[in-house]
Amino acid sequence: MDTIKPIDLRSDTVTQPSEAMRRAMAEAAVGDDVYGEDPTVNRLEQRAAAIFEKEAALFVPTGTMGNQIAVRLHTQHGQEVICERRAHIVDWEMAMVSAFSGCQLRQVEGERGVLRWERIAAAIAAPIYYRAQTGLIALENTHNMAGGTVTPLAVLEEVWAGAAERGLPVHLDGARVFNAAAALGTPVSTLTRGFATVMFCLSKGLCAPVGSILVGSRALMERGRSVRKMLGGGMRQAGVLAAAGLIALEEMPARLHDDHANARWMAEQIAGMGGCMIDLETVQTNIVIFRPEGRTAAEIVAGLKAQGGVLCGTASAEEVRFVTHHDVDRTACERAIFALHQVLA
Repeated sequence: MDTIKPIDLRSDTVTQPSEAMRRAMAEAAVGDDVYGEDPTVNRLEQRAAAIFEKEAALFVPTGTMGNQIAVRLHTQHGQEVICERRAHIVDWEMAMVSAFSGCQLRQVEGERGVLRWERIAAAIAAPIYYRAQTGLIALENTHNMAGGTVTPLAVLEEVWAGAAERGLPVHLDGARVFNAAAALGTPVSTLTRGFATVMFCLSKGLCAPVGSILVGSRALMERGRSVRKMLGGGMRQAGVLAAAGLIALEEMPARLHDDHANARWMAEQIAGMGGCMIDLETVQTNIVIFRPEGRTAAEIVAGLKAQGGVLCGTASAEEVRFVTHHDVDRTACERAIFALHQVLA
């Protein structure tokens, strides 16, 4: 008897590498990257820097490591990092801003995850000796826990200008910045030109099995290489991973519109079925967050798994989260919505 394949909407991190990626990994030219001798890693870093129009890039195992390297590069112990209240560096990076860089997070409430300069400026520490000084502004685009919302270019330009006037660097957690670029129809180089550093993930919607990239100036990336080693990120024959990353970087951004269309379709179905509350304004990319009425998010997650083999996650105790990606097509989305109908009924 054939078993029905589960529909995995927990995250775009569950994507499987393509056949082309698997072949490239098997055939990759490799060397010792700690010595800077892995040709495939070097090619990936060069290509990433070119796409983002930055001087240099650094291949890292995870997005968290990339973000934490950036924080360490831009700050001194005892400073503050301004970020949105539900940013990834707040909720999902194991307090490393304080544990590793000796800084505290100054959390600011955004508008659906979008931080505007007016709110950032109000949070910048006054230049007095008895208060911790602001060392860095960190933005997230798209914003995961706000539902994949996109910060528009005009908002970013205002932040870049204001930060430059105050002499403050700005870092982007761009784990899904290619989703933001696809939604806005704007090249990632334009969308990130005012950031001192940008981290983006290869292993989410771009489908690589492992890896993220940090881009910035050549001087920062040279220092970043030492910080990566401090965090245990010095990899050896990492070209087997970088080979998949090259395909992810070159080929996968063009198909992200499909994920966005599937997420929007699911959100509209949820909005129309009753028994759930959803803000359609937040469904701008590949994340759908909704609140079931009269049930906890955990109850819905368990019900979907039992009812139709649909795997999903939560954004809070009251919020269910679906994430669309390469491995979930429209038919699978339709099955998931049918299963949700049954669970709610």
